[in-house]
Amino acid sequence: MGKGDKKTRRGKIRNKTYGNLRPNPRNANKKKEKK
Repeated sequence: MGKGDKKTRRGKIRNKTYGNLRPNPRNANKKKEKK
């Protein structure tokens, strides 16, 4: 669980990837509209 861990949010930020812990900002608006 650290900056190098791809499974954590911080690891994704460092690796510039997205996932369930860190949703892609482009898709963030769509989820809010549904709710």
